[in-house]
Amino acid sequence: MQKRDYSTGLPVTVLGAALLGFAGIFVKWSAPASPVMVGFYRMLFALPGLLLLAWRSPRREGITPEANRRGTWWAILAGLCFIGDLWTWHVSMRYTTVANATLIVGLAPLWVALISVAFMSVRLRKRFWGGLVLALAGAMVLGFAKGARWGTGRGELLGAIASIWYAVFTLAIGKARAHLSAPRALLWVVLVCLLGFGVIGAIQGDAFSGFPPQAWWALAGLGLVVQVLAWWLITWGLGHVSSSLGSVGLLTQAITTVILGWMLLSEPVKPLQGVGAGLILAGIALAALAPPMPKLRTD
Repeated sequence: MQKRDYSTGLPVTVLGAALLGFAGIFVKWSAPASPVMVGFYRMLFALPGLLLLAWRSPRREGITPEANRRGTWWAILAGLCFIGDLWTWHVSMRYTTVANATLIVGLAPLWVALISVAFMSVRLRKRFWGGLVLALAGAMVLGFAKGARWGTGRGELLGAIASIWYAVFTLAIGKARAHLSAPRALLWVVLVCLLGFGVIGAIQGDAFSGFPPQAWWALAGLGLVVQVLAWWLITWGLGHVSSSLGSVGLLTQAITTVILGWMLLSEPVKPLQGVGAGLILAGIALAALAPPMPKLRTD
């Protein structure tokens, strides 16, 4: 079993989440590639780097073949959930604004906490719930500052479904990390997603080529910066903290998305966004001071 190290696991997870802020920039620059093709090439460009990392990563000491298989199956489940998350989130933006979709996907830490308590016998302290509320409130403030408003309901419903996929993905990758190294767990996720997006793209008749140079560079950036570097850091961090705390740390992505949008896309930054960023950071700090209590006995 992976030893928990909150002093390093949470900062590494937050750093990886910060790098996830590049995802929205690269997706915007990847047009006219379809959402499914964005996912496909994101995984394809990430594959060589993850193969190298997995090859250089030694097999975890003391892990039996049975435990290795268990970790692999958890990683495969995580990959399937990641397909559901990205696909549903992209489709939701056809029926609502990007701000709405991003805001609602930010509900994932709430689902992680509730699932952990309801089905995994995890006990979370009051300070953790307070930190979660603060962080979610900060994400809501950022969303409204970016223009999130209630739409027709269809896009918002799809965004909520995407947030559940993201929550289950977070829990599954955390389970996989109990038995697999970060590169090996992430490699399985990428392989599953690559196959899944490839099949979906072929069925939908999406174009696999014919994109301008800027789109190809953006797709390469998604693969190397986001899928390899950012998710390698996050996957490593989730092996050293609880999934509930790690999911709160992932809300850092919302802050860096605002900063990068201002720096690279000349998007205006409002004072209200500073308030939202402060609430998220305060919530992460409060949750970090309240690690999960020992599991409830069921015997």
